[in-house]
Amino acid sequence: MSVALVWFRRDLRDHDHAALYHALKTHTRVYCAFVFDREILDALPSRVDRRVEFIRASVVELDTALRARGGGLITLHDHAREAVPALALRLNVTAVFANHDYEPDALVRDDAVRGALGAAGIAFHTFKDQVIFEKSEVLTGAGRPFSVFTPYRNAWRRQLTPFFLQAYPVEPYAAHLCAPPTEYPVPSLSQLGFEASNLGDIALPCGMSGARALWHDFRTRIGDYDRARDYPAVKGVSYLSTHLRFGTISIRELARVALETPGKGAETWLNELIWRDFYQQVLWHRPDVVARSFRPEFDAVRWEEGPDAERLFLAWCEARTGYPLVDAAMRQLNQTGWMHNRLRMVVASFLTKDLGIHWLRGERYFADKLNDYDIAANNGGWQWAASTGCDAQPWFRIFNPVTQSERFDPDGRFIRRYLPELSEVPARWIHAPWLMSPLEQTAHRCRIGSDYPAPIVDHAQARERTLQRFKQAKAAEAE
Repeated sequence: MSVALVWFRRDLRDHDHAALYHALKTHTRVYCAFVFDREILDALPSRVDRRVEFIRASVVELDTALRARGGGLITLHDHAREAVPALALRLNVTAVFANHDYEPDALVRDDAVRGALGAAGIAFHTFKDQVIFEKSEVLTGAGRPFSVFTPYRNAWRRQLTPFFLQAYPVEPYAAHLCAPPTEYPVPSLSQLGFEASNLGDIALPCGMSGARALWHDFRTRIGDYDRARDYPAVKGVSYLSTHLRFGTISIRELARVALETPGKGAETWLNELIWRDFYQQVLWHRPDVVARSFRPEFDAVRWEEGPDAERLFLAWCEARTGYPLVDAAMRQLNQTGWMHNRLRMVVASFLTKDLGIHWLRGERYFADKLNDYDIAANNGGWQWAASTGCDAQPWFRIFNPVTQSERFDPDGRFIRRYLPELSEVPARWIHAPWLMSPLEQTAHRCRIGSDYPAPIVDHAQARERTLQRFKQAKAAEAE
């Protein structure tokens, strides 16, 4: 009788699951485990974290689903690199199965687990599960990783066959699941050392059922995705990013439906899924991008530092820039842990090119706040906006926050949702309320400098400073 252990990480579902499928297919008894990793949780800056609450709720649902199949989930609150090998020894398994995790810290953790298991004579098998193509599966004709998205996308599409989208069926082998020992129940939030957040109030359903509900809703709207996705006041996006991050839904299912659905909406959404693969392969081949520019010449950019830069950075964090779309977006992030993708580009451009502050500071702020934080996508997005990354917007392209506001929230609906102090400001002034006369400010209950801050920088002047900043870096490269 062969016994295996499946270690769940960012794949919290009981279906179409590569590691679970391979374990069940090759072993007669299979245990399942999840570790609330203290190495990660103890380092979080706050004891109120929506992600921890989301993960715990999703783990509870996964445990229930596995029990319905005759199994269940062993849950630990410990350091994973020691706890997983110890559990494998206690259960007397011959192999541990898990899905690939590509983040640098996760690779170090997995190497430690692999070494400890190997020393005990236990195999460690890992599988691709969270992307369609990984690592070096899609390369240029010269055998190098792509650094520009469009040719990567084209190669991705050419290389795709039904094989890569096949589901991993768990059902035929579910009888091999083992019920967990009774001493490993899912810990409560307080036992994990955390307090309840506002997760229940922000319309983010948890677990596989939450992912399924969002997916069913989006499938009725996917045809409009290409037209609606850039407007934050419109229900135009899938809202599945957190579920993709924690694997409560299968990327293969999403890609299959996108490919099978005719129209530009589905095609545009498929491109967003391909962007996920693209940034994962960038991180795999260039792990240094976590702390440095993808384009090394831009490490020479002289970003703003000192007390004034700190004041500006704090105003950005606290939604006090005086630019309504930027402030509304930052309030959305701070209040809900999510931000519309168009707004992620706007606020990142504003921090780096209007305030001249290093993209790493914004990237790390997002890392602390985003429910869907994924190091590959977050890093890629920030470097794109800052013009330091692969296939980034040109350094001389600088978003105008007022123009972006007028274009993507023309009536100010999104702005008013998160900035009630501007609720009575008419659409004519909502994007730049400082242009109102003192009399108009009084009439519309929005006195600039009192009810709402004045702009902390002049965009035209900031734009010139950014152009000079990058010109100096380019000149230094040429010397």
